[in-house]
Amino acid sequence: MGRIVVTEFISLDGVMEDPGGAEGFKYGGWTFKIEQGEEGGKFKMEETRDSAALLLGRVTYQEFAKAWPSQDGEFAHKFNSMPKYVVSSTLEKPDWNNSTVLKGDVVKSVSKLKQTQKGDIVVHGSAKLVQTLIANDLVDELRLMVFPVVLGSGKRLFGPTTDQKPLRLVDSKTVGDGIAILIYQQARKEAK
Repeated sequence: MGRIVVTEFISLDGVMEDPGGAEGFKYGGWTFKIEQGEEGGKFKMEETRDSAALLLGRVTYQEFAKAWPSQDGEFAHKFNSMPKYVVSSTLEKPDWNNSTVLKGDVVKSVSKLKQTQKGDIVVHGSAKLVQTLIANDLVDELRLMVFPVVLGSGKRLFGPTTDQKPLRLVDSKTVGDGIAILIYQQARKEAK
């Protein structure tokens, strides 16, 4: 059985939009202005090595499919070779190798994927998808790299939910120029 692992670059005020600068957001590339340090790079590399598959929303998928095939190195090789699942109602034929489009009910599709795919199914970006996964208790682990910056506007990671979503902090550390890496898992309700 697989685990859904959401990994995000996020500002102190919850903005996750355009951390790399490719989307035209007025603060695009905001993560490059703060040094992650060797430990931050090591964290992302280990996370990628441990990934069994990618699960992405259409917008993030199309950005990744445009960027990663032309890249070299271990990180790019892993992204390009592993299975990729894209949630979309409009994408018909994915161009990036080893890609499958998940159509229809997102909750059912992702639940089925968790049953059939072994290992960590990692979600990058994909705000709308992540909000749906969180709202439906499908996220097993949430990994946040919280950058010490307030952006004031932009797409936010967390959206409305129908109920509280208790989480348990399982690891934390600070890397680079004050970036907090926070790892949360669902706080499962204990049977009485």
